[in-house]
Amino acid sequence: MRWTPGGRDPNLEDRRSAGGMGRGLGIGGTVVVLALSLIFGRNLFTDLGVEPAIGTASAPMTAADSAAEEPQVQFISFVLGDVQSTWAKLFQQYGQGSTYHPARLVLFRNSTDSGCGPAQSVMGPFYCPVDERVYLDLGFFDDLKKRFGASGDFAAAYVLAHELGHHVQRQLGFDARVRQMQEADPAAANQLSVRIELQADCYAGVWAHSTQGRLLESGDIDEALNAASAVGDDRIQKRTTGRINVDSFTHGSAAQRSQWFKRGFESGDPRNCQTL
Repeated sequence: MRWTPGGRDPNLEDRRSAGGMGRGLGIGGTVVVLALSLIFGRNLFTDLGVEPAIGTASAPMTAADSAAEEPQVQFISFVLGDVQSTWAKLFQQYGQGSTYHPARLVLFRNSTDSGCGPAQSVMGPFYCPVDERVYLDLGFFDDLKKRFGASGDFAAAYVLAHELGHHVQRQLGFDARVRQMQEADPAAANQLSVRIELQADCYAGVWAHSTQGRLLESGDIDEALNAASAVGDDRIQKRTTGRINVDSFTHGSAAQRSQWFKRGFESGDPRNCQTL
């Protein structure tokens, strides 16, 4: 991927030097309550009167740490700006007069607070609709390479574009629509979650389409497709439990995720991302 280092996007919020600690729930409980907070669009930790998992305080950010991570921070900043400027143009083109307003991206180490409850590195990147921020621990990209076998800068760019796709959904009203459908039919909650995640994959593909002739290099789309497949529910379940339970899918299978990314990439038109 051809990209230009230098500077930081104004919507990048760096909290890496501020360690966070939580207490009360275990990690499993924290993940469950956070997932429900994302589904219902409010902070259920406050509603339920519970506190998040015990976390380990982050080690102080040293000058060496900062220097070592700066190229990655600049890459994330570049992708953040490019994805959001692309959506600003797409909203003008397809949004019937609506205006895109940008999300913020929070970089943290170990744990931090979000509008949806605690953000912890074990949870992976996520978008919180309450405060309209994407939360990301840089350590996730090491996991993406080592645990998921998805390497390359465009694999990382796909992840960021997917999370920002959830911000697009919020502005277009899809997330509110899905929450209403899930509340009306709790048995369909997982299936609806899959559909909204696949739409975000498609939106990531729409952004990738815009990079042709600007940023895209040979092999980049293969990196994104590999990443989309690697984080499919079936691949993750097979690796962690040795079995696949389709009824518990929340993000879609490897084939579905790569298929919807490809659909967005081939068309470049967000109107072709109607998974609902």
